[in-house]
This record gives sequence, structure tokens and C-alpha cells, in this order.
Amino acid sequence: MNKEEKRIKYVISACLLGIPCRWNKKPKVDKKALNIFLRGKAIPLCPELLAGLPTPRPACEIIGGDGKSVLSGEAKVKDQKRNDYSKTFIIGAEKALNIVKKMGIKEAILKSGSPSCGAFYIYSGDFSGKKKKGIGVFTALLKKEGIKTVEV
Repeated sequence: MNKEEKRIKYVISACLLGIPCRWNKKPKVDKKALNIFLRGKAIPLCPELLAGLPTPRPACEIIGGDGKSVLSGEAKVKDQKRNDYSKTFIIGAEKALNIVKKMGIKEAILKSGSPSCGAFYIYSGDFSGKKKKGIGVFTALLKKEGIKTVEV
């Protein structure tokens, strides 16, 4: 194998590899993501764990917009009790982005619906289980840096 073939090409939402970092600590394995990881082509990251959030933790949704709106201060990441986690989610997303940039990664495989990693859809913000078009906080930072995102 040459150097290019061995290079880390992707960041993957850690939960997609079965790492119990989701809000409810339940594993969520995606076979395609796992295969890419097992071939040595990706690193797992969880922006929420990087921010210091525990597992399990309260479920959070973006209220009033999406990840771009959270970064601009127009929307908030909150739990059902309306506790504001916006700053924490931004801190985790920034830490994860720093790792991605240092490693020169240009593509991300992300968890659908996540207030951090959602690449096309996130939960609606009313805790009804419905999704809406939009992106998570980490995804918004990745896109701002020109990093391609794919959602599973």
C-alpha cells in the first residue's frame, strides 16, 4: 500500500461505529461506516463527548433554526426542560473541527438527525420525533471549512 491509500480520509460520527456516545448510550452501527473505519480510512469523533457531555445525557434538539443559526446566535440547542446547551455544542464542534483540520480530512460521514452531526436533517425542535431539513452544529462548521458531508 502506498502512503495515499493508507491516509485517513474521513471523520465518522463515533456513534455510527457502535461507540456508546449517543444521548441514550444505545449503540447505532452503520455497516458502511464501520467498514471504512476498519480499513483504516477514518477516525471516529463525537463533538458532544469532546465538549464534556456525559452519556447518557438529556436529549437535545435545535430550537429556532439549525446548526448555522446556533453558530450565529439565532437558534439554541436545548433539552426538553429548556436547559440551554448551545455553548457546549459549539465548544464540542470547534474541538472536533480542530482535529479534522489538523489531520487534513476533507470528508465526513455523519449521523442523521443529530444536533451536532446531522448533515441534511435534524429533529424538529419540539421533541415530537419528527425531522426537518437542516444541519447540526458540527456539520455547519465542517461546511464552512469546505468539508464534504454525507449523512447515514
